[in-house]
Amino acid sequence: MTQAARGAQEVQAASRAGAGRVGAAFERAAEEGRAALVGYLPAGFPSVEGAIEAAAAMARSGIDIVEIGLPYSDPLMDGPVIQEAVHRALEGGVHVTDVLRTVEAVAAAGVAVQVMTYWNPIDRYGVGAFARDLAAAGGCGLITPDLPPEEAGDWLEAAAGYDLDAVFLVAPSSSEERIQLITSACSGFVYAASVMGITGTRASVGDAAAVLVGRVRKHTSLPVAVGLGVSNRAQAAEVAQYADGVAVGSAFVQRLLAATDAAAGCAAVADLAAELAAGVRREGVRTLIPKDRGSSSNHDLSES
Repeated sequence: MTQAARGAQEVQAASRAGAGRVGAAFERAAEEGRAALVGYLPAGFPSVEGAIEAAAAMARSGIDIVEIGLPYSDPLMDGPVIQEAVHRALEGGVHVTDVLRTVEAVAAAGVAVQVMTYWNPIDRYGVGAFARDLAAAGGCGLITPDLPPEEAGDWLEAAAGYDLDAVFLVAPSSSEERIQLITSACSGFVYAASVMGITGTRASVGDAAAVLVGRVRKHTSLPVAVGLGVSNRAQAAEVAQYADGVAVGSAFVQRLLAATDAAAGCAAVADLAAELAAGVRREGVRTLIPKDRGSSSNHDLSES
């Protein structure tokens, strides 16, 4: 067997291992009568190894799906907390290869890992090459906040070739037609932004999120995770009443920024993960999820 053939087999094996982890995480959470927890941290902050250790601590403390952020110099959706962490990671010289190494290390612990990234770094790296390398690292897919489905043909093709999830965002301002288009392109789950605007913790999640989840469920049977604004146990419990997943980012990053050293940062994010896990597991917080959801296949854009 040639070296190239062996390499292809290794990528396929890693891809099979990563494929299905996201769906399994949502299924496991549903069986336990709770929402899945999705936690975000940027690669390279406070260091590459520090980010790996912090993400692993989150997973051990109750996070079901880990989002690894790919640091980018023009983060349009990110608020000041994540911007500061990303800036420090870039100042430290973090590279796409470090992101992939982070994915590999965290995925090796058995947790589902996705990369959240703006599209430009993937385009520069090479869409097919990134899909190949992400699959080889054991990653499950991408969340792409600034990539509209109409422009995602190359990514959707590459993702399908390596059994990777393509997760797109819907917002309260999305029309029904837009929601149909976005959900038909999604795989893994649908990311519902609870509010319009940039990331960051908020005093309340707001009623718009629940309404948006209900609208999304008319178009897809995929799980729906709500993000942007969740930062504590009470908010996690609130969102868990109507969503399949609760996504938390800025609150974790803030814990790392406030820590005096890497060990304190790991302890802080682990404490927050445990607090959020207790919130979504609180007895009686889950309401019944409607069974008569849309029947979209969630893969073929031609259906919308």
